[in-house]
Amino acid sequence: MSQPAAPTATPRRLDPEDAQHALSEVQELLRRQRLVEELAQRQETADDEAAPRVEDRLHRQHEAELKSLVDALHPADIAFILESLPKDERQMVWRLVSATHDADVLLEVEDWVRESLIEAMDRQDLVAATGSMDADELADLAPDLPPDVVAEVQKGLTDEERAQLLEAMGYPEDSVGAIMDFEMVRVREDVTLEVVLRYLRRLHELPDHTDQIFVVDRQDKLQGVLPVSRMLVSEPDTEVREVMSTDFLTLNPLDSDADAAGAFERYDLVSAPVMDDQGRLIGRVTIADVVDVIQEDSQEQALSRAGLQEEDIFAPVTKALRNRAPWLLFNLCTAATASLVASRFEDTVSHIVILAFLMSIVAGIGGNSGNQTMTMIIRALAVGRITARNLWQLVKRELLVTLLVGLCGSIVAALFAWAISDSISIALVMMAAMICNMLVGASVGVLVPMVRTRFGKDPAIGSSVLLTFATDSLGFFIFLGLATLFLV
Repeated sequence: MSQPAAPTATPRRLDPEDAQHALSEVQELLRRQRLVEELAQRQETADDEAAPRVEDRLHRQHEAELKSLVDALHPADIAFILESLPKDERQMVWRLVSATHDADVLLEVEDWVRESLIEAMDRQDLVAATGSMDADELADLAPDLPPDVVAEVQKGLTDEERAQLLEAMGYPEDSVGAIMDFEMVRVREDVTLEVVLRYLRRLHELPDHTDQIFVVDRQDKLQGVLPVSRMLVSEPDTEVREVMSTDFLTLNPLDSDADAAGAFERYDLVSAPVMDDQGRLIGRVTIADVVDVIQEDSQEQALSRAGLQEEDIFAPVTKALRNRAPWLLFNLCTAATASLVASRFEDTVSHIVILAFLMSIVAGIGGNSGNQTMTMIIRALAVGRITARNLWQLVKRELLVTLLVGLCGSIVAALFAWAISDSISIALVMMAAMICNMLVGASVGVLVPMVRTRFGKDPAIGSSVLLTFATDSLGFFIFLGLATLFLV
C-alpha cells in the first residue's frame, strides 16, 4: 500500500547520470537494511531482548531515508529505479512512493514492471491511483488492471469520459487509436481571435504540446487548424477562418502507430488530429506519444533480432528459459549443421591444416556483411521505404556494394592468407570464398526480412540467427569446397 504524501519540494527531473546515482543510493540503503535485519536475527538467536527495538528503530530510519530520497524524484526517475531492482526490493520501494505519484509511475514503467507493482497494491490504492487518470491513460493500463477496479473507476467517469475509455480500449494495440489523446482545444471558424484568447484564458491550463487549435463545425467535423504562433501575431478582431490553415495532416484511428511516428518524423510535427471515417475530430496524437512508440519499437526490434521477447531482467529463471531457449536451441542446430558441413571435408583439412584457421574468417566476414545489409533492410521496412517497384533495384544495389566491398576486403584477406601459408593458391581460394560468402550474407540479409514481412511476420525476429546459420554453413562449404577442387 502506498503511503500518503508528505509535504515535499517540487520533484526534480534528473539527467541519466543523476538517476543512476539515485539508484546507487537506493541500493545502498537497501543493503544496509538487509544487514540490520541479518544482525537482528543473530541477536534474537542469542536471546537479546533489546534486538527487536534496535531493529525497529534502524528499520524506520532507513525507510524514512528511502522515502525522502524517492519523494524528491520525478516519476520517470522513480520508474527507472523500480525497473532496475529485483522484485522484492522493487515492491519494498514501491510501498514508500507517495500516493500522489502512483498514477504517473504506473504510466511510466515498462509493462513487465507494471504487473509486479499492481500485484503489490490493494484494490483501494489501485482505484485511487487510476481514478485521476484521463480516459486515454486509463485505457493504456486497463489490460493490466483487475476487472473490478476498471469497473469501479468507470463509475466515477462522466458519460463522455466513459465513452472515450470504451472507444480507446476498442482499438488494436499498435494503432493510432490506442495512443491518441482526447484532451484538446476546439473552436469555431466564425469567431474572432479575441474570443478564442478569452476562451483560452478561462482554461486552467492548455493540454500538453498544444501547438495548434482545431477548428470544427457544429458536427465536430474538422475544418482546419489554427497554429498558436499565428494566432498570437494576428490582429484580435480577425476571424478564425481568415488565419486558419486548411492544409494539414490527419490520422485515422486505425492507422499504424509506426506510420504515425514516421509522419511526425518526416514533417516535424508536434501534434496531429485524428479523424474518423466521417471526418469528425475524435482525438489527437502528440510528439510525446510518438516518442514512446519509437522507443518501444526500437527496443522490440533489438530484442527480436536475437529471438527474444521483452522480459523483466530479474524474472524467474524458468520464465527466462522459456524466452531464450527456443532460439538458442535452434542456433545449436544451425551450428551443428555448420560443423557437419565442415566435417565432410576432413580429408582436405587434414592435408592442408592451415585451412582450419582461415575458414572462421570467411564465415565471420560473411556474417558481418550480411548483418549490415539486414539492418538497413529492416530499418527501411520499418519506415515504409521498400515497395514492389524498388525492391529489385535495392537488391541489385546491395549485391553490387557487397561485391565491391568484398573485392577490397578479400585482397587484404588474401595477403594475410599468403603471409601465414606462403601459398598463392590458398590466398586465391581465400579471396574467392570470402567474396562468395559476403554475397551469400547480403542475399540472406535481404531475403529473410522480406520473406517474413511478406507473410505478415516481424522481419527482425530471429534474423541474426538465420543469417549466422547461412553464412557459417555456406561459408564453410564454399571455402572448403574450393580448397578441395583446387588445392588437393
